[in-house]
Amino acid sequence: MSEMREPKVKPGVCIPWADKLKELPEIPGDEELFHRVWEDIDALAYVYIWQVLLSF
Repeated sequence: MSEMREPKVKPGVCIPWADKLKELPEIPGDEELFHRVWEDIDALAYVYIWQVLLSF
């Protein structure tokens, strides 16, 4: 019997913050603000992709 593996990316996320943070230069301000904004925009992208897939 095969083991259930934990998904690499949780549902509702396109690009996890931890992965995006590796691509960014040092953040000079409030990192939590960047994190919150990134997750909000990423969630909108996720919903948009699903909406497009389900609409056609």
